Amino acid sequence: MNAWLKFSNAVDRLNSWIGKYVIWLILASTVISGVNALVRKIFNSSSNAFLEIQWYLFAAAFLLAAGYTLLNNEHVKIDVVSSKFSKRTQIKLDIFGFVAFLTPLCLAILWYGVPFFYKGLISGEVSSNAGGLIRWPVYAMIPLGFSLLLLQSLSELVKRVAFLQGLIEDPTQKKVDKTAEEDLAESIRRLAESKSH
Repeated sequence: MNAWLKFSNAVDRLNSWIGKYVIWLILASTVISGVNALVRKIFNSSSNAFLEIQWYLFAAAFLLAAGYTLLNNEHVKIDVVSSKFSKRTQIKLDIFGFVAFLTPLCLAILWYGVPFFYKGLISGEVSSNAGGLIRWPVYAMIPLGFSLLLLQSLSELVKRVAFLQGLIEDPTQKKVDKTAEEDLAESIRRLAESKSH
């Protein structure tokens, strides 16, 4: 089990690193959107490439951060139902979900996604819109994103099995005291308090 836990730690580090930097794709998409809007209003000109790169970047951020989201236990779950069970039962439900649903889903999407990306790469497929972009870079996000999600799924599976064996603490507990949103809210509160004094 130690080798599996080392694998899990390596996957967690990889997805943490990717998650930390993928946020910049959202910023880039936002900046491109703003510049495109200004160019359209000021010069009455635009390009489909600007519009397409925005959704390319958003798709990349969404797909590449899926593993990071799972790592931080921020994926969608039915907490209303699972919260009624003991922690061990919740962990067993997670294991069932990873084995029966998430892992097969990732494998199925990779089965179809890799050839889809390869076909787009070989053919040099370009958007049908005037001035559109080549498509293979955004197609590459499908196998990349689901590979990262699959790896994180396996990592989470290892951690939950290790928890049931008493080898590690509860892997579903938050690893940080506060979320970025909570830190921001606290900073705003402190700023408001300092201005009122």
